[in-house]
Amino acid sequence: MTLEQAIFLFFAAAVGGAINAVAGGGSFVAFPALLFTGVPPVPANATNTLALWVGTTASGGAYRMKLDIPRRVMIPLIVTSVIGGVAGALLLIKTPAQTFLKVLPWLMLGATLLFAFGKRLTGRISAGMSGETSTGSMIGATIFELAVALYGGYFGGGMGILNLAMLSALGMTDIHAMNKLKVILGSIINGVAAVAFIATGFILWPQAGVMTVGAIAGGYGAAHYAQKLPQSWIRGLVIAVGTFMTIYFFIRAYR
Repeated sequence: MTLEQAIFLFFAAAVGGAINAVAGGGSFVAFPALLFTGVPPVPANATNTLALWVGTTASGGAYRMKLDIPRRVMIPLIVTSVIGGVAGALLLIKTPAQTFLKVLPWLMLGATLLFAFGKRLTGRISAGMSGETSTGSMIGATIFELAVALYGGYFGGGMGILNLAMLSALGMTDIHAMNKLKVILGSIINGVAAVAFIATGFILWPQAGVMTVGAIAGGYGAAHYAQKLPQSWIRGLVIAVGTFMTIYFFIRAYR
């Protein structure tokens, strides 16, 4: 890694950390930056997961949040998040680089669409819910969360929107509690995936170190300044970047 690449990755991670702190979707910036510096796709995804996970938890403090949620709800969701996150990470590790490059633009497309239209999705799901957590809805939500965690461990873009949809289907109506639980579940999924990536040697440590510092700096900066901006501006930027990157990766994979 050259000095120019290190500077580029630092600022890409800082932008990604800032976007995550305000609206989510920082991987749309940080992950392609690794590819642009010549990092192979699978190690790039693994390194990006670790860097942004550390940056988000350090600057946002997901574990400082106190939630008044019954254990019968929390425990199954946490367990399935751990299982799915590990399984998704192992699936990524076993995926050949060329196969992942073919799948990547479809993942980016899905993540961009989820980010763009996720609020409508969660709103429609929650509109038909009574707000009570029945046994049936708990079982359905647990299965849904396992699928979300599997996806999150494998790629992760748009995972927060999927978790919000799951919590809406569970009957939750307090958006603040939903957002806090979404962050906790996302941190668990990315955390166990990062551990799997570390254990299997897929993390590029020089890049990870530079990007972690950038993500923390960007997250703290966003907490102080960026929230003064209209969130619609930030969301528009993320959607534009996601759209551009999706087109780029389609051209790269199928040219």
